[in-house]
Amino acid sequence: MQGTEDTGPPGSLPGGPGHAGRDRTRPPEDRAAPAPDEGARRPARPGRAHEDHGPVRYGPPAPDPGLPVPPELAAVLAAASARTRPEPPGGGPVLREAARGYWDRRGLHGTAGGIAAAPGAQPLLLALVGAHGGDVLMPRPCPAAWMPQARLLGRPAYHVPTPAECGGVPDPYALLETVRRVRAEGGRPKLLLLSVVDDPTATIAPPELVREACEAAVGEGLHIVSDETWRDTVHRPRDTVLLSPAEMCPDDVTVIADLSGALVPAAWPVAVARFPDTSRAAVRHARTLDILTALGALVAGPVAHAAAHALGEPDSVRERIRRAAALQTEVAAAAHRAVLGSGALARPPQAGRHLYADLGPLRSRLADLGVTDSMELEEYLTDRLGAPAPGGHRFGDELGALRVRLGTGPLLGATPQQQTESLAAAKPLELPHVARALEEFAAVFAELR
Repeated sequence: MQGTEDTGPPGSLPGGPGHAGRDRTRPPEDRAAPAPDEGARRPARPGRAHEDHGPVRYGPPAPDPGLPVPPELAAVLAAASARTRPEPPGGGPVLREAARGYWDRRGLHGTAGGIAAAPGAQPLLLALVGAHGGDVLMPRPCPAAWMPQARLLGRPAYHVPTPAECGGVPDPYALLETVRRVRAEGGRPKLLLLSVVDDPTATIAPPELVREACEAAVGEGLHIVSDETWRDTVHRPRDTVLLSPAEMCPDDVTVIADLSGALVPAAWPVAVARFPDTSRAAVRHARTLDILTALGALVAGPVAHAAAHALGEPDSVRERIRRAAALQTEVAAAAHRAVLGSGALARPPQAGRHLYADLGPLRSRLADLGVTDSMELEEYLTDRLGAPAPGGHRFGDELGALRVRLGTGPLLGATPQQQTESLAAAKPLELPHVARALEEFAAVFAELR
């Protein structure tokens, strides 16, 4: 078994593998899938800007929020700009206490001693995976950074199909089968990465699926790392039930969050992790701090000050999060309608600032344009949209599948003034710059009908 083997083929929905029962009928050799960056190792077309970049260096950035830095947060950072030393490994007491309070308000209780902070999600996840032994499992598709982290550490990693209704959480039956097959071939599955609020699919896993997947994982002795970066970007929070795996399996789940999801700009890298309150977790917490120390992965002092302020969620921060989510609700829904209008498939976006589209139904038209796989689709749509449109192969989907993540941030305005106007508008879709951006977005997909 190879480190990127699947338990089944993709289905017709973007990021969905179809039914797990069908997957299990296929022999293992038919289920093997290419590595998520295999297509990226292909020679790039002459003249392409990324031709000198490897699959890791060309990893796509997180979806752009398309909004300016909140003035209050900029002022807090500026006030701390004289700080000349970084935080200690894992973060200082003020930052860790702020993170503890943040999770406490979400029903995840613990102590500041069980918190670790790092300058971004990538070094934090690298340290977490390094602190655990054994093989790593993750859903397909998954965030672009996950597989490179495991590979960098030399850990075998396996993708597990997701159900048709959402991404981010593996199908429980496919998870059990994958664990069985890995062990039968001499592997040691120990860690499951998942995201209830998902990048790239912008979907939210229903509570019953989260419960079944977590029970299956814990029953097989897997520790769970729950990436909850996007939980504060839910589009309709009053109509959505969001269940953290740590609420169900408090002793078996480590929660991580990149604060650039909703709280701070991506240019101010900071992420936090919440460990279970157990003796075993205390050992892993210490190992994580050792790795962060060895990497020199320390949060900058001014950034830590601003992050602690944001984690405290004063009224101004809460209001900014609410307004940003409401804006994305309107714009993402309009972009989704435009994609469906072309004949492509996409699950309705429920969170974040992106959607994940499957252009498989348009394969014939795309082939006439020289687009036959997700790498070529990425190049084509990035050129036509004038904004990053990373293909599904960046997220672990098959190179031959015509899937792509589409960011909605670029639709909010080209200048800070336009973006601020979008944020304040009661009816943002009626703003001239938003309406024009959506028209241009829709026209690109209309050409593919």
